[in-house]
Amino acid sequence: MITNIMNQLYLNNTVYDYLISLTLFIAAVIVLKIVRAVFVKRIKALAEKTTTTIDDFLVDAVSGKLIPVLYFAAFYLSIQRLVLGESVAVWVKTIVVIIITVLSIRFLVMLVKYGVESFWQKKGKEPGQAEAPSAILTIVRIILWTIALIIILDNMGVKITALVTGLGIGGIAIALAAQAVLVDLFSYFTIFFDRPFQIGDFIVVGEYKGTVEHIGIKTSRICSLGGEELVFSNTDLTNSRLKNYKRMQKRRVVFQIGVTYDTTIANIKEIPSIVKKIINSIADTEFNRAHFFSYGDFSLNFEIVFYVINNDYIKYMDIREEINISIMEEFEKRGIAFAFPTQTLHIEK
Repeated sequence: MITNIMNQLYLNNTVYDYLISLTLFIAAVIVLKIVRAVFVKRIKALAEKTTTTIDDFLVDAVSGKLIPVLYFAAFYLSIQRLVLGESVAVWVKTIVVIIITVLSIRFLVMLVKYGVESFWQKKGKEPGQAEAPSAILTIVRIILWTIALIIILDNMGVKITALVTGLGIGGIAIALAAQAVLVDLFSYFTIFFDRPFQIGDFIVVGEYKGTVEHIGIKTSRICSLGGEELVFSNTDLTNSRLKNYKRMQKRRVVFQIGVTYDTTIANIKEIPSIVKKIINSIADTEFNRAHFFSYGDFSLNFEIVFYVINNDYIKYMDIREEINISIMEEFEKRGIAFAFPTQTLHIEK
C-alpha cells in the first residue's frame, strides 16, 4: 500500500522523489536555523564585548543578508533531483537566480557601504562634504546592479553578447563625450581618499590663495583674501602644486634689523641676547638664532630666526607685532638707534 503510494507519479515525479526533496530542504533549513540560533548568537554575544565594530557588522550581515541567500540556495539544490518540465525548470531556475542575485548584491552593497562609512568616520567628517560617501555608494550600486542585471538576463536565455558589446561601445562613446566630467569625478575621489586639503584649510594654488569653502563632485570653491569666490575644477587642484597652510605645524620666521654704525661694541654684542630673551618670553614661539649678519651701506645688520608654534595667520601676526614693539622698547632703553638710508657727502674745495 505504502509502496504504491510512494510510486505514484505526479508531474513526472514519484511521491518518493517529492518526499526526498522535501526532506533535503527541511534538513538544510534545520541546519541553517541551528547555525543561526547557536553559532551566530554566540558570535554576536562575543562581538558585543569587543570595542571594534567590524565583528558586529559581519554578524548582522551574515544573519540578515547571507542566511536568506542560503535558504534559497538550499531550496534550489533540493529540487535538482526532481524531473521538472522544461518551462517549469526554466522559470524555477530564473526565479531562484533572481532572488539569490538580488540578495547577494544587497549583501555586497552592505559591505561596501560599511567600508566607505568606516573610512569616512576614521578620517573625520567635514562640513560641506557630506555627499561624498553617498556619491561613491551611488556609483558602486550602479556597477553592481548592472552586473546583476546581466547575470539575470543571461539566466533568462537572453543573448547578452550583443548587449554587452553595445554597452561597451555606448560606454566608450559616453566616456569620450564626458571625459572632462569623469576626470573631475576621479579627481574628486582622489581628494576624498587622499585628503590633500579639507573644508576650512587655507591653501595656495599658483597665484591664487584662500580658504576652502566647498568640495564638490566636479568643482571646489575657495574664498580668496579679497572676498571673491574662486572656482577650480577638481582636476586643476589635483594636478597643481598646492600649499596647505592649515597643515603647518610651525611657521619659520626670518627677519633682519639694522642699527646705526655709531652703536657701541657692547650693545652690538648684547643685541642677540636681547632678541632671544624677548622671543622666549612670548607664548607659542621657539627661538632658533640671532647673529650679527653683515655690514650694510648704512647699517649693521642682524638676522633673527624663530618659529611660531601655531598655524593661525592672525596669531602669527600678533606675535610678530609683539616682538617688534618689544625690540623697539628695549633698544630705546639702551639708546640703540635703528638705521635708515643715509648718505654722507664729502665736498672738496
